[in-house]
This record gives sequence, structure tokens and C-alpha cells, in this order.
Amino acid sequence: MWGQGHFSRASVAESVSFPGVVQMDEDTHYNKVEDVVGSHVEDAVTFWAQSIDRNKDIVKIGLSLSEVCPHANSVFGSLDPKKIYGGLFSEDKCWYRCKVLKIISDEKCLVRYIDYGNTEILNRSDIVEIPSELQFSSVAKKYRLWGLQIPSGQEVTQFDQGRTFLGSLIFEKEIKMRIKATYQDGTVIAQAEYGSVDIGEEVAKKGFAEKCKLTSGNDICEEKKSDPAQLALRNLKNPIPLWGHRSNQTNLSRPKPRLSGRLALDLKNENDTGSHMTFTKESLAVGDFKLGSNVSLAKIKQDQKLIEENEKLKTEKEVLLERYKALESKVEQTTQELQQEKANTMDLTKHLESTLKTRVGTRMKNLATKVEILKEIRRVNTNVRFGDDLSEAMQVLDEGCLTILSSLNELEVIWAEYSLAQEKIKTCEDVNEGNILIAERNEVQQKLYVAVEVFILEVDELPLNKRLKTLKDLSAALEAAYGQATEGANSEDILRKFYDWKCDKREEFSKVRTETEASLQRLVAWFQSSLQVFDLSVEEPLSSDDTVDNIDEILEKTESCLCKELEISLIEQGDADKEIILNTYGQVLQKIRSEERLIASVQAKYKDSTEEKLNSLAQKWFPELPLLYPEIGLLKYMNSGGLLTMSLERDILDAEPMKELSSKRPLLCSEMSGQMILLKGYSVDVDMEARVIKRAAAYHRAWRAAREEPGLLPLKFLFLCKSDPMAYLVVPYHPRASLSAVQAIMPLTSEEALKVMKGVAHGLHTLHKAGIIHGSLHQNNVFAVNREQGIVGDFDFTKSVSQRAAVNMMVGDLSLMSPELKMGKPPSASSDLYAYGCLLLWLSVQNQEFETNEDGIPKVDQFHLDDSVKSLLCSLIFCRSSVTAEQVLNAECFLLPKEKSVSDAEKDTECTQHKKEEELKMENLDKFKEKTKNGEATVD
Repeated sequence: MWGQGHFSRASVAESVSFPGVVQMDEDTHYNKVEDVVGSHVEDAVTFWAQSIDRNKDIVKIGLSLSEVCPHANSVFGSLDPKKIYGGLFSEDKCWYRCKVLKIISDEKCLVRYIDYGNTEILNRSDIVEIPSELQFSSVAKKYRLWGLQIPSGQEVTQFDQGRTFLGSLIFEKEIKMRIKATYQDGTVIAQAEYGSVDIGEEVAKKGFAEKCKLTSGNDICEEKKSDPAQLALRNLKNPIPLWGHRSNQTNLSRPKPRLSGRLALDLKNENDTGSHMTFTKESLAVGDFKLGSNVSLAKIKQDQKLIEENEKLKTEKEVLLERYKALESKVEQTTQELQQEKANTMDLTKHLESTLKTRVGTRMKNLATKVEILKEIRRVNTNVRFGDDLSEAMQVLDEGCLTILSSLNELEVIWAEYSLAQEKIKTCEDVNEGNILIAERNEVQQKLYVAVEVFILEVDELPLNKRLKTLKDLSAALEAAYGQATEGANSEDILRKFYDWKCDKREEFSKVRTETEASLQRLVAWFQSSLQVFDLSVEEPLSSDDTVDNIDEILEKTESCLCKELEISLIEQGDADKEIILNTYGQVLQKIRSEERLIASVQAKYKDSTEEKLNSLAQKWFPELPLLYPEIGLLKYMNSGGLLTMSLERDILDAEPMKELSSKRPLLCSEMSGQMILLKGYSVDVDMEARVIKRAAAYHRAWRAAREEPGLLPLKFLFLCKSDPMAYLVVPYHPRASLSAVQAIMPLTSEEALKVMKGVAHGLHTLHKAGIIHGSLHQNNVFAVNREQGIVGDFDFTKSVSQRAAVNMMVGDLSLMSPELKMGKPPSASSDLYAYGCLLLWLSVQNQEFETNEDGIPKVDQFHLDDSVKSLLCSLIFCRSSVTAEQVLNAECFLLPKEKSVSDAEKDTECTQHKKEEELKMENLDKFKEKTKNGEATVD
């Protein structure tokens, strides 16, 4: 045979090394003959085979694996390619030894069953660890036909045919292998013979392989080696009969998946006695091949064809079986769907039968409900839906619209001319030129007088306040309906589009409403005519065909009309409708704001033209007066903001001393215009006089800026005593209204305390907004007028804010001085609010004992307070967050409580309680009078 002799003894004996091949021991291995049985084919020249001598090893391995693997742990983590694992073969669900060739994914691995040579992709869950006694060499070896290689560029079809052909020659047949060499990876190069047939020669004749090219100086063929993992993957796609698909499996090539206990015992006894299991030649061969017989090539081809046909039939059988299962599943699913549909149909039939019995009553009841809803909708104003309120608003704006006054324009021009003349006088340094400028100014002034008079007369005839109220009410009503809106650019297209949209909507709605009313009238007429049909007393009733037959049509029409009107009335407008309405609303709001600004401008100019006090006359009209006549004290009056008066004197007021209120400075009580007043005297020199005027003027301006709800004690007058270096401040007098006096006589209730402290917060907000720090907030300087109006008293205007805040006042056991003031930091709005918080706490925890920390601050958790009050106190005293007086005003505890109805029994209880409170009040009043006599109660 042509394959023999390619390895000569001499060439092997030379021990020449070359890549990938291991030299064989001449005496031991070269031309050594092994009897094997083919188990797996990789390509036309490479296959796996098992030694006949190791048959019992295979059986023992199978028994051991069947006992160990079902209870072994699945592999996890990284897999060792050199380690042997147990793998669950997918075809027969039996365990076999395997090695990992490649990691396909986190869950999939390519493995080779080392005792058979075939490969498979397994899940990690089907790969388990096996004990060390099973970690020995594989039973199957990899063989390569001597002197042959796969032709380069061989097509896939020819490659698969070559594998199939080689499988028909060696698969599960006893063949002789003459060993020639061994690769480093364990692949054995050998000459394969089956009887008298040289297998390599037959493969070469078919053209599935070619002879190797010999390397120089050696008889080793030079072959192109491929990646075993890639080759294994390719073999998976084209299986050439794997042992899992054998039609005639033998004990030689694979053990049974499970063996009975008796068989296992027999095998064990055989092993103990050293006997060997015998195999017949029929169990080792397929077809008519006989060991040692001359097999014809025709017979081999016939066997190969039978194998191919068998595989094809098996494939077709599997496809048909899958189709059968799919059809069976589809039939079962269809049957279930039909049963479900049948059940639904029966339920629907029952429901219809029960519904038909009450159909007329149900239909009439639903119709009556819709009519009732429609009545309510028609009763309610639906103007917003079609923008009628916007149309009415635009009508109001057009009818009473205030235009720019002609006298206002003329006044603005003359006023600008007059201001220019005044500036020229101020900057003039020459007397003669000044006289000329004054004369010119006086002429312009006369024109201004006339313009002002005309303007005032024109404004007096206009109902500005009424118009402004109308605009504000209109704006509030629209904002309540549509919410806040941004003013857009004035556009007539928006208004025109709105009118077109409104007309279309109104026309559509009117049409629907007319149809609804007509259908309802028709239904009423049907009921009236039907009375004669069912009235037995009527001698000549109408025919039932004339009345009853058309009721279904009437009901259908009525229901349709009702539903359509309800849909238009109830369903929200679309985006396009909303856009039109909101754009129109923006235009209306813009017109309202524009007219409001015009009215405000006119009123401001009217005020400037009519309220000409001496201060404004001197500053705007006669800037030269303070310089020409300094003796009248006009400059001081101007600096005081109109607070300083020269016409008052202490002796004129007939004031009585109030020594019991203060021992520090003169305090006198008097009456002015029916109101009790208090004169607070301050000793001043020239410098102090200017500072007192400046500080009092700032306080007075802050009060005047927030006149509606200032929360401050107002300053009536400031005058300087002519006989003594004293300045007297005139303020309203509220006897026994300070917090200290009220709490001593009859403490405020929690509701009263919150009302009073809200007013105090208004006062602090007024001062802080004007940039003034009070610095002297305490219980003697905060007043609860009528036990409900809280106001902040004035402070000592002779002292700076730092001097006022340096006095550590106490309320109960609480210090009103904030921690930052104690550390030497300057007074601030925060320190005012700290004192405010202490006063609020003092009013809230009357007669409650408490503990304080090392800084003198009590712990909030020990008090029984309302949660809203406790939250405010935390921000003012305990946590000291950056809260402002405005935020205090918006605190939850200052929200108006809901009104509660009082029963007669509660009224009687309240009356009795009131009597007891009056008695307690009189008793405490007597005690307070005793304290005032002793000088214990003082005021600033």
C-alpha cells in the first residue's frame, strides 16, 4: 500500500526534531499495531477511536458518573481547559467525561467528550465537578491518517462528503492502526487498515484528501493545522454520525446510561476475578464487514449510502414529529378558544335576556337622568365656555375707557419748562441774572397755575376711583376664571379670530340646543297622544299603529340630541379653543392694565398738583426760601418730613406729668382733638437735636409709607422747647395697653395673643423694609390695643441702634437679647425677630415652668404648643433660620381660623366665664396700679 514506508527506521533513528511532532521510541512505538474501534470523525483524515483493551474502563466510567454526577455541584467562575468535568449529553441525558474547549457566553460552553471524541455546546448547569479518581487520561485517542492532508481551498460540500465517507469506513468498526508518529497535542499519526482495505488509500482515491508535501531532510509531511475549537464548532453544524445518533450502539464504544444493580454486581465480580468480557465480531462491525475478510469497495459504498439514507429518514421523521406536535398544540389551543367563546356567548345571551326584560324602564330612566343633568347645566352660567365673560369685559373697557387727558399733556409740557427754569435759578451765581431768571420763572409759574387748575377741574369731573374699582373687580373675576396670564403684544387679529370663533361656537350650540328642545317636545307630544290609546274610557281611541310604532325612532333621536348637547357642555375644550380664549384673555388683561396705569398716572399727577405742603413748595417751587429766610426754621421742617412744628409749646397743651410711667425722662399726658396723647421729652443739644430729627423723620416716613396697616405707633408732632434744651415727641396714649400691663391685669388668650403678635410682625416688617432696626423691642414697648391690635412702640431717638440694643431686657425668665448681640455683634433684623420670638413664647407659655440651656434658650419640646406656633418659634429662637418679618406674617399660625357656630349652652358658659374674667381683671387692675405707683412699670 502507498502509505507504507513514508517513515523509515533510519529517519526516525536520526532523532531530528521538527515543529509539532514528537519522535517515537523505535523499539516501543514505531509501527506498533493497535486494535481500535472508531467513535467520531472530524474530517476526511482525522478521527477518534477507542482501544478494544479499554472496553471495561468505559463501562466502569459510565457507572461511576451515573452515581456521582446527579449529586455534584454545577461549575461556576472560570473553567480550567485542562480539567476534566462531567457533562450531560443532550441526546440520551447520560453523563460522560468532558473538557472545555471554548467559552461561548456566560451560560454556554463548547466541550469535548474525551472518551468518545465528539463535541457539544452545553449550558453551565449541565457541567459538574467530578472527583479526582475520575481525573485520568481519555479512553479515546485522536488519529490522523498517515501521509494525507485536506486539500487547500476544499469546498464545504466536499469536506462534509469526505467526513461522511471516512465515517462509513471506520465508525464502530474494528480497525488496525500502525503508529508512525505522535503530535505534541497527542494526535497519533497512523496507517489505518480494515481487513485488507487501506483506509487512507480509499480516502485519497475519492479525492477527499491528498498526499502531504515532504519537508527537506525528513519524511514528515508539512500540514496546515487548524484551530481545534473552530473545527469542533464546524463539526457541530455538520454532524457525521455521532455516537449519540448510532442506530446500532455497542458495548464497546459507549456504556448504557443506566445499569441495573445485578449487572453492576456482575461487572464488579468480573473485575475481582480478573476475567475479561468477550465481544463478538458482529458487535464490533456494521453491515457485512468481517475481520480479516476482503471487503469490496462496492460494499463500502453501499453501506455509506444506507447510512446517509438512514440519517435523512431520521431527519425527516424529526421534522414530521415537530409538525405533528405543533398541529396538536394548535388544535388544543383552538379547542380552548372555542370553549371560551362558547361560554362568553352563553353569558352574553343570558345578559341580553335579562336586559331585555327591563329595557324600556332602563332606557327611560337613563333618559330622565340626562334631562335632569341638562337642566342643571342650563341653569348654571356657562358663559366661560364660549368666552361671553371676555366679550362683556371688552364691552366694559370700550364703553367707559379713559383716554389721555389733553390737560395732562399740556401740564406735563409746562411742568418740564418750569423744572428747567428752577434748575437755572439753582445754578445761577449772578444776582442780576438771577433776578431775570426769577422773573421768567414766575411767568412760567403763572402758566403752571392755570394748567394745574384746568387739570384739577377736568380730573374732578372723572369718576376715577369708580372706574379703577370696576377695572380691579373685572381683573379679579377674569383671573379667578382663567388664572394668571402674561400680557402679549396688542393684536387686532387675536380679537377678530376670537369673535369669529365665538360666533361659530354659538351658532353650533344654538343649533344643537334647538334640536334637543324639538326632540323633547316631540317625545312629550307622543306621551300625550298615547294616553288615548291606553285609556279604556275613550270611545274612539287612536290606532296603535299611528302612535306606538314610531316610539323607538323618537327615543333614539332624543337620546342623540341630549348626548350631543351634554358633550358640548361638559367636555373640555380642545387645545385650539383654549389657545384662542387664552390669547384673548391676555389682550383683555393688557387693556385693563394699560388703563389702570393711566388712572394711576393721572391720580399721582392730581395729588402732586393739589397737595402742595410747605415742604414741597419750598423744595420744588421756591428752592431759594431756606437760604433767604433761615430764621423761620424751614430747613429743619423739610428735614423732618413735615413732622416738626413751630406752633406748639409744652405749656399750651396743659399736660399732666406721668412720673409713674418713667423715671428716666419727662412724660406728660394731654388731650388733642379728642384723643389722649403722650409727650415724651428728650434732653438735646445742637448735634443731638439734628440726630433726633433725622431718626424721627425716618421712623415717620416708614409709618407713612405703610399707612394702611403699619403696625407702628404713629408720631403726631415733634417740637423743640424754646425755654429749655428739650425736644418733645407727641404720640397717641393707650393706657394700660402694653403687653406687661395686659398680662398683669388679664392675660391674653392664645387666639388674642396671635392677633396681637401678627400686628407686631407688621410693625417690624414696616421698619425693616425701610432699613430701620428697632433694637428695643420688649413687653413695655409693644401694645395690645383693645386686646386684638398689636402695634410696636417708638424707641429712644436720642440713642443709636447699638445703644438701644445694649440693654438686656428680660421677659419672665427669658432674655430678649439674642446670642449674637451677647457676642458683641451689631444689631440686625434677626436680633429684632429673636426678641419678637421671645415675646411670642412668653405669651404662649404663661404659667408653664421650663428649663433653659447654657445660653438661656429653653428647649421647645418641653412646651405644650400648637404645631404651627412651635414651628414658628423654632425658626425664630431655637433653630435661628434666616427668617424675615414678611415670612413671619405668612406663617401658618397667623392664618384666619374657621368660624365656629356657638350653641346656646356654650353661650351661657361663655357669659359665666366672662363675668369671672371681669372680676379677675378688676382685681389685677388694682394690683397693677400699686406697681405703677412704686415705679415698677416703665415705657421708653
